[in-house]
Amino acid sequence: MLVAGLSFAVMGLFVKLGAPDFSPAELVFYRSFFGLIPMVLFALRQRQPLATIHWRLHLVRSVAGLISLWLYFFALTQLPLATAVTLNYTSPLFLALLMTVLSREKLNRPLLLTLVSGFMGILLVLRPHLGPDQWFAGVLGLLSGFGAGVAYLNVRAMGELGEPEWRIVLYFTALSTIVLGIYLLFVPRHPITRDNLWVLVALGGAATLGQLTMTRAYRTGSTWLVANFAYSAIVFSSFLGILFFREWLSWSGWLGVAIVIVAGITASQQVRRKNVSRHKQEVSL
Repeated sequence: MLVAGLSFAVMGLFVKLGAPDFSPAELVFYRSFFGLIPMVLFALRQRQPLATIHWRLHLVRSVAGLISLWLYFFALTQLPLATAVTLNYTSPLFLALLMTVLSREKLNRPLLLTLVSGFMGILLVLRPHLGPDQWFAGVLGLLSGFGAGVAYLNVRAMGELGEPEWRIVLYFTALSTIVLGIYLLFVPRHPITRDNLWVLVALGGAATLGQLTMTRAYRTGSTWLVANFAYSAIVFSSFLGILFFREWLSWSGWLGVAIVIVAGITASQQVRRKNVSRHKQEVSL
């Protein structure tokens, strides 16, 4: 998961490096296209069946994931690297809130405190660092976290139904490639040259490596421990932002990042306890 965190941080770096030459939609397309190729080759080589009976869950997950990724890439092109990544990694907070709402349970005090703390951390990350023209990108970055929460909710549901991880990634990258490929036919596109091709290849490579290592981590390790290590992407992104763009956060910004990380980990643990408790009740019945 640490390799995945570094890979996704590097992906964000190449999004920012590619922003002067390509639109966010183009960057998402190339990221998805380069991610789709190895997944298709894997399925063909392993002779895995592509058909699924859970197409509705795949559709919701893929649409939510595409919208989230599009908003995330837009935020990356407009905001400091660490800020955009932190906003996207609010997804565990939204996931905990969504699971509580959908299960029609009342927000207990610990979870409520965790969510309030997490969103206070977001304000600390945003307020000192965004100019008047950046707040729109900040809101979209936060919405990317919500979209990711919706996507993860459906990933969890498909995991409980036995749907393999590679098929979930395959359907997501396929839909993203097709939808954005059609979209780009009707809007102005920027040319690919020898000077910027390497950015697209590196972007797709980093995203693919991140997907593969993250999938392996969730498949072979403790789900909730692995989820906690996912926050390493924020740490790596912070250092990359300083190294390549001189994006220094203030002490309050670093405090906000730390609060978001702690709140996200705490929210994940509380959701885990709920799931364990619910499972025990079902078994006893």
